[in-house]
Amino acid sequence: MKHFFNRKDTIVTEALDGFLATAGSGTLARLDGYPEIKVVLRADWDKTKVAVVSGGGAGHEPSHAGFVGAGMLTAAVSGEIFASPSVEAVLAAIRATTGPAGCLLVVKNYTGDRLNFGLAAEKARAEGLAVEMVIVGDDIALPDIAQPRGVAGTLFVHKIAGHLSESGRDLASVAAAARAAAKDIVSLGMSLSSCSIPGQAHEERFGADDGELGLGIHGEPGVERIALQSAGTLVAIMAERLAARLDAGSRHALLINNLGSVPPVEMSLIANAVLASPLAKAVALTVGPGHLMTALNMNGFSLSLIRLDAEREAALLAPVGPHAWLPAKPVRAPVVVAMAKPAGRATNGASRDAAAERLITAVCQRLISLEEALNALDAKAGDGDTGSTVATGARSILERIDTLPLADRAATVAMIGDTLGTSMGGSSGVLLSIFFTAASQSLSTGASLGKALLAGLDRMTFYGGAKVGDRTMVDALAPALRALDAAGLEAAAEAARQGAEATAAMRNAKAGRSAYIGRQLDTADPGAFAIAEVFAAVAALFAPA
Repeated sequence: MKHFFNRKDTIVTEALDGFLATAGSGTLARLDGYPEIKVVLRADWDKTKVAVVSGGGAGHEPSHAGFVGAGMLTAAVSGEIFASPSVEAVLAAIRATTGPAGCLLVVKNYTGDRLNFGLAAEKARAEGLAVEMVIVGDDIALPDIAQPRGVAGTLFVHKIAGHLSESGRDLASVAAAARAAAKDIVSLGMSLSSCSIPGQAHEERFGADDGELGLGIHGEPGVERIALQSAGTLVAIMAERLAARLDAGSRHALLINNLGSVPPVEMSLIANAVLASPLAKAVALTVGPGHLMTALNMNGFSLSLIRLDAEREAALLAPVGPHAWLPAKPVRAPVVVAMAKPAGRATNGASRDAAAERLITAVCQRLISLEEALNALDAKAGDGDTGSTVATGARSILERIDTLPLADRAATVAMIGDTLGTSMGGSSGVLLSIFFTAASQSLSTGASLGKALLAGLDRMTFYGGAKVGDRTMVDALAPALRALDAAGLEAAAEAARQGAEATAAMRNAKAGRSAYIGRQLDTADPGAFAIAEVFAAVAALFAPA
């Protein structure tokens, strides 16, 4: 897979410097130890408070550096991608942040992290520093494993410990609260792809129609392969397993984490599915959905829950400095506001007018009869559906003709515009709806039919952007309407015919779908051809016997 990077051995240091350069707060800094020592820390840190230090391999951004700031981490120690930071790096972070109040290390339950953070803690104690360590193993994917992995639920511990530290609590109470919180967290992940590491060959182990339940944040295999199903079904599987590990009747906070490359629209859909599942009964607060602890570009997500008590809830709701942390929010059902009713003038409902009914029927029947011919014309420059689109609109009007207020010209034109806007679809339906809606407004102020139709043309070309010469229906409609207003129906039909024929000689389209073709065209524009046929049908209808 493709990645943006310069050299493999500088990815992490360059990324950290990019993060610091754009953080904008002025409260963050890094230790001068590149490339071996990669530590981001608070530049405004008060060593009279308990330092909260965490970290791990890079590739989980915004974890861990993104959570350094007031109310969360004091420092974050980074290793290379998916590699534990060294003992020396962890020890450097401890020395830089720890004063008389001591330091709490928050460590995810991976062997490398436990050993390196652990040895650093012992060395710091030997130097006279007070250091405690809490190990988080929140992943329930592998129920029989002796040491569960630490995954995104670790962020709950960061938030709770950071809040208590900021509040001035001592090391013993911060550590005790962090350990208790870690025991009350459960997490489970789901992914449709594994992740790829920059500079390394990648071989996708997933099939086209499957994913994995419970895979780790370093791409390690999950507990089981699972067939691709609807999001609701996949979430239901996860919710059932998570719910089985919760204390019945307790309130929980839910963290919805994007593992890398799930689009925002899908993450919101996943959030909706979780909050529509039985698991929602246990959820009082939500964090996310969003990127919190990723696995590079993994196409997956994870759900983490922590049992709430008053202290934890206050900690999770407290504001923090880091922008990467997504504020915890109470669960709320969507607020639905009634739609406003149209403010236009009222109509008297259906009414009859024989001449208007003949005119509308003739136009619609002509357009329906042209469906195949218009599709064939459109197929030479577009996607071959103009005839079907126009015929759909015409049929919709015929189906509603008995409901039209035919005796009220302005109201009839307005209803035709509404019908075309909803039945035709695509840009042509919207353009014609604009045309008839604007014409109706002009008619309602007393304008003649010719002037009203020109007003509709003006609005349609303003919003649509096409003009005469761009090879669209405007090439027939504009001259026809001007001729109608000045000289009558027969002149309008002739002007429409000439305008449509002229489009066949236009070398390139400048608007509409045909503009994307990028080659010369030698046939009439289907929209212009349809307009010419409409005027021909109307002229024939009212021609002297």
